[in-house]
Amino acid sequence: MTNKSENGAFLSGGSHEPEPRSLVPWVIAGAFVLVIAAVITFLGSRSHKNDANASSPDPYAQKLAISDLALSQSSNMAGSQITYVDGTITNQGDRTVDGISVQTSFHNAAGGPPQVDLSLLNLIRTREPYVDIEPVSADPIRPGQSRSFRLIFDHASADWDQQNPDIHVIQVHFK
Repeated sequence: MTNKSENGAFLSGGSHEPEPRSLVPWVIAGAFVLVIAAVITFLGSRSHKNDANASSPDPYAQKLAISDLALSQSSNMAGSQITYVDGTITNQGDRTVDGISVQTSFHNAAGGPPQVDLSLLNLIRTREPYVDIEPVSADPIRPGQSRSFRLIFDHASADWDQQNPDIHVIQVHFK
């Protein structure tokens, strides 16, 4: 006595042809990947244009003198080396400054191109019990004033020559 059903071949383990797979999901996924790649490329090219504009200094930059540079380093919990650049900035101009962007170039011992970083300059608020920093906008620099600053770098090139980096004011914001 045999039990047969309409799908007798399926129940009895006979051969069954798989349904053809649709290519539509693959086409949609491929189009999505291409759109994402195009967006990343577009945003990357805009970023490089902004970097090129950032390297031409603000005309007021020549009125901001940087002096008394001092370097220090420490390790964080992950074992990475943190580099600190402390210094003094003096506003020799006639306007109150509430934001400063700088370009810092770390030269290497081999004479190759330097590592260049763009960052916001932060002022040192207190030194005890530890160094605390704040943005320039928290205490703008009036004409004739000097302030201590600190720049923090999570990564300095392994072949950096350990000398003071070159720091150039790129952008200045006013109150």
